[in-house]
Amino acid sequence: MTKRFLALACAMALTAAAASPSALALSGEASRAGDTLYTLGLVKGTTGSEYSLELEAPATRGTAVTMLVRLAGAEDDAARSGGQTGFRDVPAWLKNAVGYAAGQKWTTGVTATEFRPQDPVTANAWCTFLLRMLGYSDSEGDFAVTDAAVFARHIGLTEVTYSGELSRGELFDIACDALKFHYKDSQETVLSRLISEGTVSRAAANALGLMPTELTARQVADRYSAAVFRLDCYEIADWKNAEKPSANATGFFIDGSGIAVTNYHSIDAALFVKATLSTGESYPVERVLYYDPQIDIAVIQVSRTSLDGETTSTFASVEMAGTADIRTGDVVYAISNPLGLGLFVSQGIISDPSRKVERYALPCVLNTADISMGSSGGALLNAYGQVIGVTAGAYSSGNSMYLAVPVDPAMTADLTGEGWTLAEVDEMENGR
Repeated sequence: MTKRFLALACAMALTAAAASPSALALSGEASRAGDTLYTLGLVKGTTGSEYSLELEAPATRGTAVTMLVRLAGAEDDAARSGGQTGFRDVPAWLKNAVGYAAGQKWTTGVTATEFRPQDPVTANAWCTFLLRMLGYSDSEGDFAVTDAAVFARHIGLTEVTYSGELSRGELFDIACDALKFHYKDSQETVLSRLISEGTVSRAAANALGLMPTELTARQVADRYSAAVFRLDCYEIADWKNAEKPSANATGFFIDGSGIAVTNYHSIDAALFVKATLSTGESYPVERVLYYDPQIDIAVIQVSRTSLDGETTSTFASVEMAGTADIRTGDVVYAISNPLGLGLFVSQGIISDPSRKVERYALPCVLNTADISMGSSGGALLNAYGQVIGVTAGAYSSGNSMYLAVPVDPAMTADLTGEGWTLAEVDEMENGR
């Protein structure tokens, strides 16, 4: 009996967007973040008979710069710096932090002589401080101060896009998110550096569950959704002009420069493809750097200039691990764009790490992480948040029998060449 299976590119024009997350941190999240930072010794509770972090109070620029220096593990260096700030309005207790952060060019004053430590801190200002500390530069074009909060969500530094003036709870929530984030062009995270320098206890971080060997579904969603995007594919110019895609699919970045992976069948016959991020920005696909119809995989180059004419310095990306070490029963997570409705995360296990399927030239990863039409090209991640496969299809008459093609060919492909346009690929493969 022939087994039937479906490729899961969504051939429909439905492009309903997922609802935007609230810019306000939930009170429970703010409390969790504050307690985490307090336990690690990165914030102090107010004095008095009861412990309180005053989470609902406005966050000030003074609070922000103090938090920044502690996240950098630089309190001792700040104390040795002598507190030379050049600002006339900084109180004695804050001079070391402000002087050090300004010296590192992480912060600036509101004027040449005023830091205004009691002023409310905005989401853009706090994200600017953090991004500079992490090695990103607004002066060199990595991001714009006026859009720092959007850029922070764009690269996965924050879990939601914040705006306006922040409460202390929201500032702490962003700081807590930053603990797991990597410094620019480094595999070192803020937390791992704090631990290596002795600022934070490894035992305390372990007790808080900040250093698990395996990730929860929520951690996978928080950390990697920013690297996955919706693909809208257009086979005819008139459909593009009318914003009616011939198919919806998914892709994910494997490099901050815009190199991304999807299924070949997702882009097959398309003459124009755009990638829409979780933050809502859309970028055109410029080139196809590698593809193989038999394996059903393609590596594409996404432009760093959006369809609105805005240029980004980098994209969030995921690490590829491949299928060499996967086993039946391993936990997996799928992040994809089912039915063109936006990004969804599902959890499952590997049923068969090497299932031979007639359609595919390489054995597939059979698993139970739910996907649907539109999920083609999504990321199948292992329990450590590394990509092992590209979500591709399902057995049409089975339950929880989903197929992912191995990502391994993209790991070994030569991506240094010029590649091809979508039209050139279509001509070579379909003779049009």
